[in-house]
Amino acid sequence: MAYENIPLEAFHETFKFNTELSSVALEGKVVKVSDEFFAEAFHLLEVGPAPSLKGQFGPNGALYSGWETRRHNPSYDWCVVKLGTWGTIVGFDIDTTHFNGNEAPEVSVDGIIDSSLDEHDVDNAKWTEILPRVPLGPSQRHLFKIPETERVKFVKLNMYPDGGIARFRVYGNVAPVQSDSPQEVFDLAHVFAGGRVTFMSDQHFGVGANLILPGRGRDMGDGWETKRNRQKGHKDWVIIKLGTPGHLATVEIDTAHFKGNFPESCELHALYSEDDVPDSDAADWTQILSPVKLGPHRRHFFALEADISVAYTHVKLTIYPDGGIKRVRVYGTKGPCSTTTELTIRSSDTTDNDAVAPPESAPAAMKPGKTIPVLPLTPEAFLPFGQVIQAYGDHTAAPPGTKITPANQGSATKFHKLSLLESSYPAGLGASSGLSVYRCNPTKVVNGGVELKVVERHPYTNQAFIPMGGGGIQGDEALKEPGSAYLVVVAHNGADDKPDLNTLRAFVASAGQGIMYNTAIWHQPMTVLYKPMDFTCVETQIGNGDKADCEILELEASEVVILALPRH
Repeated sequence: MAYENIPLEAFHETFKFNTELSSVALEGKVVKVSDEFFAEAFHLLEVGPAPSLKGQFGPNGALYSGWETRRHNPSYDWCVVKLGTWGTIVGFDIDTTHFNGNEAPEVSVDGIIDSSLDEHDVDNAKWTEILPRVPLGPSQRHLFKIPETERVKFVKLNMYPDGGIARFRVYGNVAPVQSDSPQEVFDLAHVFAGGRVTFMSDQHFGVGANLILPGRGRDMGDGWETKRNRQKGHKDWVIIKLGTPGHLATVEIDTAHFKGNFPESCELHALYSEDDVPDSDAADWTQILSPVKLGPHRRHFFALEADISVAYTHVKLTIYPDGGIKRVRVYGTKGPCSTTTELTIRSSDTTDNDAVAPPESAPAAMKPGKTIPVLPLTPEAFLPFGQVIQAYGDHTAAPPGTKITPANQGSATKFHKLSLLESSYPAGLGASSGLSVYRCNPTKVVNGGVELKVVERHPYTNQAFIPMGGGGIQGDEALKEPGSAYLVVVAHNGADDKPDLNTLRAFVASAGQGIMYNTAIWHQPMTVLYKPMDFTCVETQIGNGDKADCEILELEASEVVILALPRH
């Protein structure tokens, strides 16, 4: 098979649009090896470059970050690698860094062109040579480009006759895994769906391609992080080409492990382009997420402002002024969608709390209407409407500025003044602040959705709801099996002094989260899911049913909104 040696300085230009299919970040792994006496083969697939371990020794000899076999092999050694996903291969980076005098003199690479086999079948598989026998030198990277192969999941690195190799990287193009249904929601940006990061304004500390990897990573090193910039108005951005043109509904922006270096805010644009790298300043970029605040070490979920009837091929994430983001998930469909089940994303994809639905009953029909997705509640997404009241096991994940101190002789932690009480009632109305309790029965869920028919607001006060839990002593009035999830649905006031439904946002909160609605914010009356819940309500009120306390608005039939719950 033909191949081409690539000089190291041409690496980026040669493989800039390809994916490292063998990386452990994509869950690539070594499944079988002929020998690894001196150094284990799993090192081959590690993300970072091989460090020097000079002068360090183990029971079998000198230590190396790489794969090293015994001497005097009469034939050759080999290592079978399962790629992270199916893909077509276009090249290799075979690195002998720090192996000098014990490097592998020659290598070749084989692949299995058979989609029916798994890792238990590799012994009896038919291997096809995809890189012929080539020479290697000591302590250096060797880049090889080959004609694009057919789809491959397993490769075998052959080493003649023995020796050491530090890293083995297989570059190619992902064979996209996508739903056949035009209405199935999936992450269009995910590397396994064929997404690719095609441009980064800066990637000083962490590469942009990490944004679309599976999982949440291990540390800051496997996210995208830009260098500090102290110029006023600075921004950084990254362009992601989606795996397929799609209609966009929601986005997840994860700042896991970025605790003191997360971006202050971000925004998102999209466009349709035939180019891999469209002009960052092109006039046809459409804003699909207005600037929003970000917080440390957490997953943020936002409903997009995209026209669901329009398909896009690229998204541009802009961060202000700089910082690090771990992952970006762009959820949408191949075709236009508007129904409840089409717009939702799986709860297993979105939240780690226990706000998960049991199996539904009563498969009744739901009236057609505007549908919005219900997303996990986060402080940043809720900030335009109020405050989230909760504790944080990792104090660095609390919103910036939160005062946290030990309490009760060190047996507790106090999160100070997460929200302040407000009241602007006219003098003489006799309003007073107090605590009330609401016992809420679960709402009806039909085909994964809840109908929003009524909203309310409190013109002169903010209002907090804090879940109370359950249990208690035998015979008391506490709920024995309280629910663990409730809805928080909010909207700003419109020019007609009614809710602006274009600003409507819906969240699902866990029993570990309380909420404070800002004064005069339109919201759905307390709505719990699946099981009853008790709440303590902190508010100021007159208490006589006056509209000054609570203004209730029933939506017209044409205005009823379907709240699409996360799937599970």
